[in-house]
Amino acid sequence: MKIYHNPRCGKSRQTLALIQESGRPVEIIEYLKAPPSESELKEIVNLLKIQPEDLIRKKEELFIKNCKGKRYSNDEWIKIMVENPILIERPIVVDGKRAIIGRPPENVRELLG
Repeated sequence: MKIYHNPRCGKSRQTLALIQESGRPVEIIEYLKAPPSESELKEIVNLLKIQPEDLIRKKEELFIKNCKGKRYSNDEWIKIMVENPILIERPIVVDGKRAIIGRPPENVRELLG
């Protein structure tokens, strides 16, 4: 199990705590320090069964300033997230061929059950 984690985010910390309480081993990836690659992001989007744009934090100042109201292809959104990982919704938990966004943190129970 992997968590794409931002330790400054309360929801991310809560989601990680739920995983740790379950006793499951977890790889913690601080994605702001080690952003996922394009291929990793494409795989995450596929596992989440969403479009890349749906993984964007639309209330983030960087999005509002640079992206709001603009149209991008799926590949362009992926590149934008790789170059600006602050725009990636968090936390993301991946377990094999399944993934969830931990908003709310209780969503992770789907993967722990």
